[in-house]
Amino acid sequence: MSGAPLRILLLGKGGQVGWELQRSLAPLGEVTALDHDSTDFCGDFTRPDELAASVRALAPQVIVNAAAHTAVDKAESEPDLARTINATAPGVLAEAAARSGAWLVHYSTDYVFDGGGERPWREGDTPAPLSVYGRTKLEGECAIQASGCQHLILRTSWVYAARGGNFAKTMLRLAQERERLTVIDDQWGAPTGAELLADVTAHAVRHLLRSPQDGGLYHLVAQGETTWNRYARFVIEQARALRPDLPWKVSEVAPVPTSAFPTPAVRPHNSRLSTDKLQSTFGLRLPRWEEGVARMLQETL
Repeated sequence: MSGAPLRILLLGKGGQVGWELQRSLAPLGEVTALDHDSTDFCGDFTRPDELAASVRALAPQVIVNAAAHTAVDKAESEPDLARTINATAPGVLAEAAARSGAWLVHYSTDYVFDGGGERPWREGDTPAPLSVYGRTKLEGECAIQASGCQHLILRTSWVYAARGGNFAKTMLRLAQERERLTVIDDQWGAPTGAELLADVTAHAVRHLLRSPQDGGLYHLVAQGETTWNRYARFVIEQARALRPDLPWKVSEVAPVPTSAFPTPAVRPHNSRLSTDKLQSTFGLRLPRWEEGVARMLQETL
């Protein structure tokens, strides 16, 4: 990486992960960060052809795509839009990367699986998405792999950040408004911080520039596992200890099945992802989910 600085194009800069990537990628080189409303260059994933033109004009050596249609339930009623953003546009980016020899980093999801069983999903397991969101994200993965470009696809789940809204903040608000909360207790996963995703991405990019043979598909989540109910109870317990002065009302966080909250999109029950491949390839030790959530609470309370 000597000589001219590495040229990095970051797409989706305003999202939870994109915001953290602006920080983590900055030491690696010159970062051009775009969003859907950027004016100098197109970062709008509903206009794939213009997106490709931006890549040609900027000639990045690394493209990091943090843009996606992540409104899981809304995707059920707008599948064409979800497909354009999650599959068509990433495919166009991949083709542009293949032509120029650039690396493409892309984020995917546990929703590519059907959520069956209890063991963590591995990279080689057969996908069987249950929702439009899951299907379009899988199509995006396949388009990138078929392009022949140098790529890193990171599947993750249960992403949160200190910035913007998240499940933990919702629980903290409700815990000050209600005595009894009901939270789903039959979906399993690992809350994963956007800053962890961003930091691992920067580490992986440095590694891949030296060892390009290690590109491919990996799972990236925090260590450990929990349910939404146990997650909520952990958040409230931590927050009460940090801020005993706040007007806490909640006395019960009752466990309920997924069926208690019907949604347009089917949620997977098992969102556990095995990170063995990522940790061994990139020489990392991923922290437990509780560490990141506790840190986020200290930042926000």
